Amino acid sequence: MKTGHSSRMPEESSPKRSPLNIPYKDLPHIINADGQHLFCRYWKPAGTPRALVFIAHGAGEHCGRYDDLAQRLTGLNLFVFAHDHVGHGQSEGDRMVVSDFHIFIRDSLQHIDLMKKEHPGLPILILGHSMGGAISILTASERPSEFSGMLLISPLVVANPEVATPIKVFAAKVLNFVLPNLSLGSIDPNAISRNKKEMESYTADPLVYHGGMKVSFVIQLMNAIARIERALPKLTLPILVLHGSSDKLCDIKGSYLLMDTVQSQDKTLKVYEEAYHALHKELPEVTTSVFTEILTWVGQKVPAAEETSHT
Repeated sequence: MKTGHSSRMPEESSPKRSPLNIPYKDLPHIINADGQHLFCRYWKPAGTPRALVFIAHGAGEHCGRYDDLAQRLTGLNLFVFAHDHVGHGQSEGDRMVVSDFHIFIRDSLQHIDLMKKEHPGLPILILGHSMGGAISILTASERPSEFSGMLLISPLVVANPEVATPIKVFAAKVLNFVLPNLSLGSIDPNAISRNKKEMESYTADPLVYHGGMKVSFVIQLMNAIARIERALPKLTLPILVLHGSSDKLCDIKGSYLLMDTVQSQDKTLKVYEEAYHALHKELPEVTTSVFTEILTWVGQKVPAAEETSHT
C-alpha cells in the first residue's frame, strides 16, 4: 500500500502554484477540462444581483486589468466574473501558448455554466476586449439564445492588414510546422493607450506577458478570425461595439464588418476619434465616456432581459 501512495506524495506535498508562486488552494480558481488551474475573479454587488456579466480579457494581459470597469458594473447590481485564460496572468499553461483557440471558448463556457448554476434564472451578458472580443463572439455563437447582450471593446474580428499580408500569412503557416515557438515580436505598449500613466502601468505589470508572440499563437489567432467570419451571420443578440479610430492592434474595419454582418436588430457601434486600443484605459475623457456608454447600455438591457427570463 505504501508504494501505491508514494507516487502521489509529491503532488500532495507540493500543491500546484500560480506563476506568482501562490498555491492555487489559496486562490479562487476553476480547473478546466485539461486539468489546468485557471485563476478567477469575482466582483459581487452590494444588493441582489440583477444579472451576470462575464469578462474575457485580451491577449497577453489578465482579468485584473478590468477591476475599474467591473467595480462600476457592480454599482448596477451586476455580478461580474472573469478568469485569466490558459497561459495568461495567474493561470497555468505556457505563456501565450494554446494548442487550439477553442480552448479559450470551452473554458469560458465552463465558467459561465458554473455561475449560472449558482445564480439560476439570471440573464447573462458577455464583455470582451481585443482577443477577448474574439472569444466573446465565438462563445456567444455556440449558445446563440443564452446571452442577453454582448459588449465588445476594440474586438479582434479581422487580421491587421500590415501583419497579415498574403506572404506573411504563408510564411507563418510554414514556420508553424518547423519553428512553432519562434517569436514574431511583442505587443507594442505604445499602441495600447495614449494615457502615459496607463501605458507605464501596463509595462510594469508582472502579470502582463511582455515577451514575443509565438508563431503557433499567431496561427491560432488567424484560425479564430476564420471562425468568426462564419459565426457573425448567426448572431442575433443585442450588441454594443466600442472602437478607437487609431487602434493599431485590432483593425476598426473588423467592427464595421461585424455591424454589416450580424443579424442583430439591436446593434450599436460607437467610434472614438483618435483613440487607441484599450478604450477602458485611455485618456480620462475617453474612458469616462466608455464607462458611461457601457453602463447606460447594460442598464437598458438588463430589465428587458429579466422580463424575458420570466416569460
